[in-house]
Amino acid sequence: MPRILPPKAHARLWFRGHKTRAVLATLALAVGSTGLAGCGYYGQAVRGHMDLVSRSRPIDDVIDDPETSPALAERLRLVLEARRFAFDELGLPDNGSYLQYADLERRFVVWNVFAAPVDSLTPRQWCFPVAGCVVYRGYFREDAARSYARGLEEEGFDVHVGGASAYSTVGWFKDPVVSTMLTSNDGRLVGLLFHELAHQRLYVKDHSEFNEAFASLVEEEGVRRWFAARGGEEGWAAWRARRARDAAVQGLLEQTRAELAALYADPPDPLRLHADKQAVFDTLRERYRAISSDWPDTAGYDAWFAAEWNNARLVPVGTYRRLVPAFRALLREEGGDLARFYERCESLGELPGSERDAELARLLALAPGVPGTTR
Repeated sequence: MPRILPPKAHARLWFRGHKTRAVLATLALAVGSTGLAGCGYYGQAVRGHMDLVSRSRPIDDVIDDPETSPALAERLRLVLEARRFAFDELGLPDNGSYLQYADLERRFVVWNVFAAPVDSLTPRQWCFPVAGCVVYRGYFREDAARSYARGLEEEGFDVHVGGASAYSTVGWFKDPVVSTMLTSNDGRLVGLLFHELAHQRLYVKDHSEFNEAFASLVEEEGVRRWFAARGGEEGWAAWRARRARDAAVQGLLEQTRAELAALYADPPDPLRLHADKQAVFDTLRERYRAISSDWPDTAGYDAWFAAEWNNARLVPVGTYRRLVPAFRALLREEGGDLARFYERCESLGELPGSERDAELARLLALAPGVPGTTR
């Protein structure tokens, strides 16, 4: 699933490109047995996944290779350490993923396309075998993603294309670590790994919001425990500070969503629609400048806010973070016990959609907390 920022800013906000996993390769391979794998969209997914496989080498071999740079070897050692912590301390699956490394020699592993009507925040969905319906369509080539996006624009949709830094087949195959995942920040790297492994622990068909919020909460709690186990108070404080800024930005975006929803509640005047939308987005930028004026670090945010805004660009805002407080409340109800938390989440995922939504709403009402404060 996707991520959607400028290249260097990507993977730094709450819906980081890590949060944009490409399960579509799994889907493509799954339908390959029916003879569809060579066809169009599914064919590119199969080819993209096989390219990743062909580039992959055992991480131990890469570390031992005298041609590997010390910096890369250090990051890969951290991956192996975090991977072991995920299994031993977080109860995440030890299924052979993230033992291989693939240098992709490009900015992102996949590019994802989002779309929404020009007068609605309801995202377009795409439905696939195995994974069900999701709010994006992923491509292993940027030009293919942008070509598809142009077609949606011609149909009259607001469209957004964003690059994803991480890749997951949600447990169907042994996923490699890809070069685009290797951020230089320890907290972000281990959090990304925990997030992706959480998707392999639990994936609920047709509910992107649930899946992303669950994985984000596991990431959050995992990073907290990781730093606590290592006496890394400074690293945890920095991670929490960044998440607090993310939460502040999230609040601005939710306010913008509410204002646009009010604008679209009654059929808007077609002649004024574009201008009225842009006025809302201009206000969003002004609010961002006001809250960020004394931030010590605005890397990624400034360029992200300066880019063009439309309804499609707001799709991941609701998808990736809105339900995190509900899962935080659920973990609190289980006294911080991850095993019981996973059991509750699995049971929640098995409920009919309306019952699941009602329970998530109950949990949200209990959870006014700030990201990074789960104890």
